[in-house]
Amino acid sequence: MEPVYRTIIGVARVVFAAEGLKFTVKGDEHIPATGGAVIAVNHTGYMDFTYAGLPVRTVKRYIRFMAKKEVFDNKISGPIMRALRHIPVDRAAGAESYRAAVDDLRGGELVGVYPEATISRSFELKEFKSGAARMAIEAGVPIIPIVIWGAQRVWTKGHPKRLGRTNTPISIAVGEPIQPFEPASELTTKLHATMESMLHELQQGYEHPAGAYWVPARLGGGAPTLEEANRMDAEEAEAKAARRAQR
Repeated sequence: MEPVYRTIIGVARVVFAAEGLKFTVKGDEHIPATGGAVIAVNHTGYMDFTYAGLPVRTVKRYIRFMAKKEVFDNKISGPIMRALRHIPVDRAAGAESYRAAVDDLRGGELVGVYPEATISRSFELKEFKSGAARMAIEAGVPIIPIVIWGAQRVWTKGHPKRLGRTNTPISIAVGEPIQPFEPASELTTKLHATMESMLHELQQGYEHPAGAYWVPARLGGGAPTLEEANRMDAEEAEAKAARRAQR
């Protein structure tokens, strides 16, 4: 029993209903009823971690998400994140958070990760980091891929929030568990290919207005291409590094 997590989920469902969000979930039978697993989720918006938790409620489970340390440092979100037993990630010293995640996986938890590390401005899958694969291998647990489409319409990087009643459709697909194997680089490649295929399939049943900011360039939308988005990310990272150096 986790009264705080259950309460937060209840509040979230009320908010989803108020926003008129229309969820379609398929593949939730792939969520194991017990045992540890890495939950790998694509990252298109700030709210997609809340949607990723919906499929696991079929078997009444919870996800312990790995999230940047700054969220835990906030006086409002910090106590909530700790109460939900999410895992803080300090990008300057990631070994401790990695070890905590592996320990949770060995203890039978579902640990949520974003293999892309940051939101994809192109809404295509970015290059994956190897952390999800390495954790699965070390803990001896499967990776369960989850792809979400439509979350970027609610709130994403570089665009205004749309948290009112938008009646936005959000599609979620859960893939078959991928058993760990070495090397981690090959497991990461397989995970990326699997999630890309799942994402493209999910997009087939979704309406994409031409030129819309949240639609990938590949589908005729106004989002930057993956190459353009990567360049924007690199420029932003350089600017942040320069600001830190001036302090």
